[in-house]
Amino acid sequence: MNRLIPIITLNDIPTEYKDTPIRLLLEYHNLNRHFENYSNAQLLVGICMDNRKHLHMPDNFAFIIRSGGANLRYSEFKVSFAISVGEVKHIALIAHSNCGMVNLMSKKILFIEKLSENGGWTIEQAEEHFNNYAPMFEINNEIDFILSETNRLRHRYPKVQIAPMYYKVEDNLLYMIKED
Repeated sequence: MNRLIPIITLNDIPTEYKDTPIRLLLEYHNLNRHFENYSNAQLLVGICMDNRKHLHMPDNFAFIIRSGGANLRYSEFKVSFAISVGEVKHIALIAHSNCGMVNLMSKKILFIEKLSENGGWTIEQAEEHFNNYAPMFEINNEIDFILSETNRLRHRYPKVQIAPMYYKVEDNLLYMIKED
């Protein structure tokens, strides 16, 4: 966890995010900045679908894509839409602690049993589904994955500022991730 930068004061926010919606997101969520009114999204937030996370920010402030592990590989058209039609120039890519997409293979039996039980699938259908899709969504480590996804998106959208962040479920705060 020594790769996380806690944001407790304004001075903790890295200077490259000064005067950007990334800074505002950190101020709204961590520092209880008073909400302003927005008619257009200021940034795109890519965050996991996990139900334990809720970002504290004003209405209309951000486009939000929720995807397992904050993996935007299969949401790229939505990212492009936010950048083109929505005119956003900043993306906050947010991993979180205890992500279910980490070590997904260890959840194979549970996945198959519960998809069969709760979804009405046969065991064979559920196993085939898991085997086909789990490799696309498994991540080894939340922080490493977000850093690699940040780099991938930076190459794809070179004019967009992309900030790798981490949401600690334990304290409900956002942290910046140190980049090497």
